[in-house]
Amino acid sequence: MKTSLFKSLYFQVLTAIAIGILLGHFYPEIGEQMKPLGDGFVKLIKMIIAPVIFCTVVTGIAGMESMKAVGRTGAVALLYFEIVSTIALIIGLIIVNVVQPGAGMNVDPATLDAKAVAVYADQAKDQGIVAFIMDVIPASVIGAFASGNILQVLLFAVLFGFALHRLAAKAN
Repeated sequence: MKTSLFKSLYFQVLTAIAIGILLGHFYPEIGEQMKPLGDGFVKLIKMIIAPVIFCTVVTGIAGMESMKAVGRTGAVALLYFEIVSTIALIIGLIIVNVVQPGAGMNVDPATLDAKAVAVYADQAKDQGIVAFIMDVIPASVIGAFASGNILQVLLFAVLFGFALHRLAAKAN
C-alpha cells in the first residue's frame, strides 16, 4: 500500500520546519507567540525517547537466539557510533575553522569572573573514566527514566534484556 507524500511523517516534519523558519524570519512576533507549541513538541519527544529505547533494546536482546549475536550486534553498534561521532567531530572542526564563531567579539579575559572559571575547572578535574562509569549506573530505575539519562536507561535495558533471555532459556 503506497502512502501519499503529503501523508508521510517525514514530509510533514520537514514542511513544519520550513514553515517555522519562514515564520520566524518574516513574522518574528508570531513565531514568538508559537514558541509554546515548539517547546511542548520537544518535551513530548523527550518524554518518549527513554521508553522507546528501553523497549527496543530489551526486545532486541531478549529475542536473540544466541548471546554471540548480541555481542556482534553490540560491536557493530559501537563501531557505527565511533564512526559517526568522528565524522561529526570532523564536520564541527571544519565549520569552526571556516565560520570562526566568536571572532571579533573582543572579550577581555580580565573581565571574566575568576571564581566561576575556578569552579568550572574544578568540576572538569572531577570528571574522569571512573566518574563517568559511576554516572552510568543509576541509583534507581525510576530515577533513570525520570531524569531522562539515556545511558542509565540503556544500561538497565541491556541488563534487563539479558535477564529475560536467561529466563526464557531456563523456561524452555
